[in-house]
Amino acid sequence: MKPDALQGLFVIKRIADEGSFSAAAASLGVSPSAVSQTVKQAEDRLGVALFNRTTRSMSLTEAGARLVAGIGPAFEDIAAAVDDAENAAGTPSGLLRINLPQMIYRTSFKPLVTSFMERYPDIRIELFFENTPMDIVAGGFDAGVRASEILASDMIAVKLFGPVRYLVVGAPDYLERRGRPAHPRELISHNCLCGRIGQALYDHWEFESQEGEFAVHVRGSLTLNDAELRIDAAVEGLGLAYVTDEAAKTRLEAGQLEVVLEGFACNTEGFYLYYPARSKDQPKLRAFVDHVLQHRQV
Repeated sequence: MKPDALQGLFVIKRIADEGSFSAAAASLGVSPSAVSQTVKQAEDRLGVALFNRTTRSMSLTEAGARLVAGIGPAFEDIAAAVDDAENAAGTPSGLLRINLPQMIYRTSFKPLVTSFMERYPDIRIELFFENTPMDIVAGGFDAGVRASEILASDMIAVKLFGPVRYLVVGAPDYLERRGRPAHPRELISHNCLCGRIGQALYDHWEFESQEGEFAVHVRGSLTLNDAELRIDAAVEGLGLAYVTDEAAKTRLEAGQLEVVLEGFACNTEGFYLYYPARSKDQPKLRAFVDHVLQHRQV
């Protein structure tokens, strides 16, 4: 392969990552026309169109998508090798991108980030808040944070904290109006604030008893895909919410919420930091993982 062909592949990957020719040009420090010319040369060389372009939008063709998917891991390995070489004789540096649920950051992850930034000022951190399970490699993230039950099997996982206790909570005025359930089965007569993560509707609330674990299918008039918004709705008296004890802690202490069915509360394993195996040798990620191991709550 000629050197200019490799450069063309790099530009194509950057366009796909940035979402437009102009954004790719800005990130590379060249003109949009130079980017367009590089793409044209690559398309001429390959004999196939890589992008569908109009005055208003840009998208990969089927061939372009296959090409980007194929070269992506190789360029990630190259980037990791360059980072490793640059940091071999000095302190870790660069951009560390982490995908995680917003509630986890507010209740547990923020102290880790704060102390890490103080220790490694040359590493920049970008946090992207998302509840939906996603492919962190395809999304360009170095690592993610998710519950143990939804982790991908091909990832390295480091436990952050746990176990996690799930509670049913409601506002005092709601409980006065609708009554306090004595058993999870009684939830069928209550307005339950359900959650959604991606396409999955969380309307089966899990509980524990002396007989073992079981789930109750609940229903309600409001579904929210964010735990904090479900807590807000519960405080407003709109229904009962099923959330972690840590997420509801401040509202419980303030008397805005009360726990019901505490004797049936369910415990889960906890939350993990996860990342691809081939990324473990990146100095910036290795530094963060080591920091997590030193300061995690398990």
